Amino acid sequence: MTTVHTLASGSSGNALLLSCGESYILLDAGISCRRITAALRELGLELGSLTAILITHTHADHISGLQTLLKRCAAPVFTTERAARELSWRLPGAETRLDALDFGIPQSIGEFAVTAFPTSHDAPGSCGFRLDAAGGAVGVLTDTGYVTDEAADILEGVDLAVLEANHDIETLRSGPYPYYLKQRILGAQGHLSNEDAARFAAVLAQSGTSEIILAHLSRENNTPAMAQTAVERALSAAGVSPLLSVAPRDCLGPAHTVSRRSVCRR
Repeated sequence: MTTVHTLASGSSGNALLLSCGESYILLDAGISCRRITAALRELGLELGSLTAILITHTHADHISGLQTLLKRCAAPVFTTERAARELSWRLPGAETRLDALDFGIPQSIGEFAVTAFPTSHDAPGSCGFRLDAAGGAVGVLTDTGYVTDEAADILEGVDLAVLEANHDIETLRSGPYPYYLKQRILGAQGHLSNEDAARFAAVLAQSGTSEIILAHLSRENNTPAMAQTAVERALSAAGVSPLLSVAPRDCLGPAHTVSRRSVCRR
């Protein structure tokens, strides 16, 4: 059985925890080490419980807590080769803790087989992950301007997907962000809109995905209701009805327990 908890999700910071048996994987460390520690303790865990840390890319909202985390726990850090080089440059001493993943090749990490795939984002070596364990498969796709072919192929049939729904396009266009930032977010190396997420959510559900957690919502350019409504509309049009929720921005989310072709929440 695999369990997923979001610890934080949004443009201000991202982290989630996946567990299976005695394996605990922290995916991204975009909040402070103190907040990560507090969330783990709510779950009866400590930093020393972590089997590994996965990093999708090197933007601050995904690594801001990593340097302190490396000082306080011994877990190895897995990311792509280009992202590992960037981390080595930005975090002195980190190079001794980094392991590079090759795109498309599963890597055994505790109870999980972890497969990285490329995303389209303005950070070197950015990636998403598929994590397979005995109970089921989890896919994580955020921080990408569009759904790459590799992402679509690798995420096909996952039981649970954590999927970016960053912004509502019209809210972003009419909002206060400067023009260059709007263009970055809307561009091919930016972020998925609610409409992008809705289209891919329907594809995932038609391939067998039982639950979708919408993630990485912009505080300024989206709301949970807007994101959920857009995705629900697409799912209904496609004739599919997976469980759908939005990850909390600033607090520990509920447990999402994954089993093959069956997902429950508590």
